[in-house]
Amino acid sequence: MRLPRPVLIVTLAATAALLTPHSPATADPTPRTPVREGSPLTAADSAAKSPAAAARRALTAPVTELTGGRGYPREQVLAPDPVNPADKSVKLGLTPYHAIAPKLNALQRLGDRVSVEIAGRSAGGHRLYLVTVTAPESAGEAQAQERMRELIEAGRAAGNATVKKAYKTPLFINNNIHGNEWEGTDAALGLIERLATAKDATTRDLLARHRLYFNITANPDGRIAGTRANANGFDLNRDFVTASQPEVRAMRQIAIDKQPAVMLDLHGYVNGTLIEPTTPPHGENYEYDLFLKNSYANALGMEAAVNGLGYTPAKDGVQPAQIPFRDSQEGWDDWPPIFTPQYMPFHGAVAAHTIEFPMQVNNAAYDTLPVTELRRRSAINVAVAGAAMRAALDYTRTHRASLLADQIEVFRRGATGAPQVPVSPATVPGVPGIGPEDVYTTDFPRAYVIPVGAGQRSATAAARLVGHLLANDVRVTRATRDFRLAGRAYAKGSYVVDMRQPKRGLANVLLADGRDISGRVSTMYDISGWSLGRLWGATVTDVRGAWPAVPVTPVRSAAKAGYVAPRGDLRLRLADPGEIAALNSLLAAGVPVRQAADGSAIVPASARARAERLARTYDVVFDATQAKGTVPLHRTRVAAAVTPGELFALREMNFEVVPVSTAVLNAGFDWSKADVLFVSSGLDRAALNPTARAALDAFLKTGGLVGRGTTGAALSSAAGLLAARPVAGNPDANGVVRVVNSGPVTAGAPDHGFVYAPVWFTDLGPGVRVEQSYATGNPLVAGHWRAPGGPSDAAGRPSVVSGSGVVLFGTEPLFRDHPKGEFAQVGRALITVS
Repeated sequence: MRLPRPVLIVTLAATAALLTPHSPATADPTPRTPVREGSPLTAADSAAKSPAAAARRALTAPVTELTGGRGYPREQVLAPDPVNPADKSVKLGLTPYHAIAPKLNALQRLGDRVSVEIAGRSAGGHRLYLVTVTAPESAGEAQAQERMRELIEAGRAAGNATVKKAYKTPLFINNNIHGNEWEGTDAALGLIERLATAKDATTRDLLARHRLYFNITANPDGRIAGTRANANGFDLNRDFVTASQPEVRAMRQIAIDKQPAVMLDLHGYVNGTLIEPTTPPHGENYEYDLFLKNSYANALGMEAAVNGLGYTPAKDGVQPAQIPFRDSQEGWDDWPPIFTPQYMPFHGAVAAHTIEFPMQVNNAAYDTLPVTELRRRSAINVAVAGAAMRAALDYTRTHRASLLADQIEVFRRGATGAPQVPVSPATVPGVPGIGPEDVYTTDFPRAYVIPVGAGQRSATAAARLVGHLLANDVRVTRATRDFRLAGRAYAKGSYVVDMRQPKRGLANVLLADGRDISGRVSTMYDISGWSLGRLWGATVTDVRGAWPAVPVTPVRSAAKAGYVAPRGDLRLRLADPGEIAALNSLLAAGVPVRQAADGSAIVPASARARAERLARTYDVVFDATQAKGTVPLHRTRVAAAVTPGELFALREMNFEVVPVSTAVLNAGFDWSKADVLFVSSGLDRAALNPTARAALDAFLKTGGLVGRGTTGAALSSAAGLLAARPVAGNPDANGVVRVVNSGPVTAGAPDHGFVYAPVWFTDLGPGVRVEQSYATGNPLVAGHWRAPGGPSDAAGRPSVVSGSGVVLFGTEPLFRDHPKGEFAQVGRALITVS
């Protein structure tokens, strides 16, 4: 369920060792060698497809998707996992993770329709199974499908009779992204079994004209443990803009490679069954007229199928299904593309749905209800999920032509720069209740430029941003000479994102500022701002108006930024998380690094060879310098009572981190293992026993404290550390804000930050320094932040303050591992106070 707020890298050899080919008798004579599907149709068609996407697929494809061509089925025997009686699925009478591989092996043996591939690995190392169900294809037929898919994505398939007749329109069903919302997996396995053997004409027609893709369990870590999150503690259904987790990167690649026209994301638990489309606000970068038309019609079919199961409130405790667009005013929106169904439209999905099963079996229910009741509820949920899946298959089959035409139109609009079509009763006939509250469109710029040279804040951040764009299948080019746009000069090698491209919506959703929607709705489901252009640390400009002939060439990857000056001492700026990570590597190796007055790190010339390795690893710059560091730096050991996203970001920056909490401290903690305490959640001084409280207070007299939000500020106040009064803003507020940096902790930081339940500080005492303030006027650039405790109250107020051994943040610089350009502020704070 979308609750309101209150990777292992596997080598080819290692993966191959888990898999052995299986080749049953079939009409397809093509050997089942694990080779990559697809090749260009013509030179022109190949050029139309982003070379960056092709290169990325070749570099990031799992072992079963390597260079070459093959058809379907793609069968393989999956090695079994050890039996795990502690798997939380067992209690519910559902399929434990260790039983999935044998089940998939059995399904493949049923005929020639079912294929299994490994889409990736979870954070905990478990295999992610992608199942394809379709009529058999020879290698040549599969290659023809790939060429048609690329033609569609290039925006060049409108009017193509071959595509209209022969393309197998894809559908994607994603299951169990929240680990303790189990039942989609079991419904999918049951549906695959039926499709594998059914002989009726409807099934044969479906599989002849479609490919059906099933991600069997998107979160095996959570399925096994009975947790919403994966092994890294991440809610995967909040990670699609950031893609910090391997499971999300696998799903992203499925979206790019398979390009589904219809997708379902199976969740729980809302009674009655909740079936999107959503309430306003609607994402302004979608082709929402096409999306709403299909999503609403498909939702009606799924609603009828679920209600047709015959469950009733009186007999079963099951309420009738609901469709938020029709049945609710607000509170279940599709504004941020952090959720799977809100991300998939940017890769061509013209119908995408979150579906919430009705009967709760997780959390307190799992622990308190009798097993018989839990299994009764789970059986209902499996039936509901199966009904929704079958109805979606039926809609996809009966509307294949219009779904395909609408997907083609999405990409055509992007490639040609065609205007969006606002939704209205005239533009989306058949959908009741459309009003002004549903109209969200945007004014796309003509291009974005990511400069190089003197106009770029951080070459490291620019390279990271470009790499992320390419990984999302956004087309990026580089200028082959100096040029001017809108009165501004750009150096040769600057990156240009031409917005006349098929996936312009995704390019814009990642790079644009976003919008302040505080006045449009009273409440939001989750975050409302996320701009990579403002938060990832690179300088990005948008270009509007006339478009001169800028000579560019497509890029396959970002140019490396890493550099080490050839002689003399070296300077590391410490304005990027990669630079913090490199510093921590140097300190861990015993290199004598000192800090200069401007906060940068001075590395002795004797460490040049090590610096060269780190420049390659972290893509950072070690400049030549004449400065002499005044303060010796040492390895910082961090005790961290923080969110999973913050913990992940700290480890990305190479800090030595020991997680702590109220419970950990009460059990006895050796404070000699820590130099600094970072607190944002999970630690309440008042709840500590006397021994733990005394030990904490003793540490804080000599160790450092970095605090974030009200929890961090409360600890500072309770321990009498910093004379600053925290003021909590609207707890539902979040977004991108303008800030003014004024201290050494924030030196070189971007002039934008991120807030989530923002905090500011007043009544500053002697010795308290303002490191950063919210901008005057309205600091909110994009998001949702209303009074009381609104942006006008925060304007001009300190957002980050420091004193002797203490730094307090009112912003969220590590939020969900997302605002990369802000990370270094926390890194500097930890180094400063340790």
